[in-house]
Amino acid sequence: MRGANPLLRKINSLITAMILILYFAPAGLGYDVTDRFSIGGIIAGAYQYQSVDTSSGSDNRGKGALPLQPEFSFRPTEKDELFAKFGFAAGNALNDGTSPFVLAPWAADLETDVKDIHGRGRDYLLTAWYKHTFKISSDNTVGLTGGIIDGTDYLDENAFANDEYTQFMNEALVNGPNGFAPSYDLGGAVEWELGKWCVKGVVMNIGENDDGNNFTFLGVQLGYTLDTAIGEGNYRVIYEGSPNKAFSDPTGTTLETRHAVLLSFDQQFGNIIGGWIRFGTQTNDAATKYKSIYSGGINLSGALWGRVQDNIGIGYGYLHGANTGINYTQVAEGYVRFALNGILSITLDVQYMQDNYHPWAGDDIDGWITGTRVTAEF
Repeated sequence: MRGANPLLRKINSLITAMILILYFAPAGLGYDVTDRFSIGGIIAGAYQYQSVDTSSGSDNRGKGALPLQPEFSFRPTEKDELFAKFGFAAGNALNDGTSPFVLAPWAADLETDVKDIHGRGRDYLLTAWYKHTFKISSDNTVGLTGGIIDGTDYLDENAFANDEYTQFMNEALVNGPNGFAPSYDLGGAVEWELGKWCVKGVVMNIGENDDGNNFTFLGVQLGYTLDTAIGEGNYRVIYEGSPNKAFSDPTGTTLETRHAVLLSFDQQFGNIIGGWIRFGTQTNDAATKYKSIYSGGINLSGALWGRVQDNIGIGYGYLHGANTGINYTQVAEGYVRFALNGILSITLDVQYMQDNYHPWAGDDIDGWITGTRVTAEF
């Protein structure tokens, strides 16, 4: 529409795309165009409103965003797959600097995140990779992937706290912010599944970090699945690091390496309750916001009230500061998600955040963020 706000035009275009996709897609996740080619993806619109101490210079206001991520999969054989995912978005919600907090209230890939990714000059193409799976036996497989990959697809997984579009929204409860597994750049991954054990390794070449330097990322995750009478549990130990001195120290005069270790556990306790924790620490030679994280929470299945696709999530995270002025951050978040059908869901979300600074670094701030998120998975 002529003269309309550019953000409104982008949102209108993405909504139109969502309507067309949902109209032609069946009531389920993914759509098999042929027996070898399928399309899928996700679109999520969210609006968040922050209530903070205005004496800090921040406003009590709300903002929204609408990301769209279509994906395409081609499987020429049972052992081979070509995959691509694109990312488009209108708006940056409170992540555009409106929020005074260190951590993003919504850890989604928003408008600025899908442009000039890692300084490569590449927009919108998030992943594009080829995978071949070697089936050694019925419970022993090795998958090799190469291309433009997402490190978080292989590292720091969690059944209840790992999806910013359907679970927790706050950055602290989606992945460990003291870790630094990168997304959407050149690399390779290996996945070895042997019975209840799983080993995943990632190597990526990152165009540039926040300091403008290229670096190599290495990540390894060792996981074990435990089936007991109370339910399934997944227990993971993760290493993330870089051997390159590509990260500025707190003084900005030298470059340092980075290394982090995390634990990510999730456990089902019967059909209703699930629990999770994520602990981690990292070296602090480089300038980093947080040295360690201690987080956890519970998940309540909608089976409790007769709607098995619904759920409630409650989480808390304590992050101990490193060397850039933050003493500690606390995050508490609760959400209730209602599944409207096999595609659409709506989430009501509330967050409490507190950033405590060292006296020389700035004033403390705390506040509330409430939000609504509508997600379509197709």
